Amino acid sequence: MSGCGCESVCNAPPPDPRYRRALWVALVLNTAMFGVELVASFAAQSVSLLADAVDFLGDAANYGVALFVLGLAPVWRSRTALWKGWIMVGYGVFVLAKSAWQWAAGVVPEPFLMGWVSLVALAVNVGVAALLYAHRGGDAQARSVWLCSRNDALGNIAVMIAAAGVWATTHGWPDIAVALVLAGLALTSGVSVIRHAKDELRSA
Repeated sequence: MSGCGCESVCNAPPPDPRYRRALWVALVLNTAMFGVELVASFAAQSVSLLADAVDFLGDAANYGVALFVLGLAPVWRSRTALWKGWIMVGYGVFVLAKSAWQWAAGVVPEPFLMGWVSLVALAVNVGVAALLYAHRGGDAQARSVWLCSRNDALGNIAVMIAAAGVWATTHGWPDIAVALVLAGLALTSGVSVIRHAKDELRSA
């Protein structure tokens, strides 16, 4: 199969050391924030915070995989991006299911914990997005990494808005609404990465 031999691996461009360092920083920060948000989501009973925590875990895996394939041939990076696109879609479906359960249970989350944790998460994600900004126009693999970072920052802002909505209304529907937005963002971004990766594989 074209692109699978030694020649395609040996002729792969050397990885950018700045990009590698940025991925390592992103991996460490996302792993740490997954733990913080997971604990906080159960303490606050917030489905949008839980969705964001799962997203942090997915992104930590995303950066780990990106580091693994960084020196491989473009065809393998495209195949990895295709796999991650489907993971993003699966994450969106998971959030939709969790939101439905939260709505049926009638849970009202604790807004102040939601707000403070999402503010810390926003600071982390803005920093990571800034590190990866220069590499956003690369192949499907680099594009998927950039999209995850951008989506995370947008998701943190949305969770802060949900916290304000829960505080103002004393109801759980703002939390559910933001979780649905995060699910939609994951689904559309996943489809975008899948299409980009398939285009690269067809031209390989």
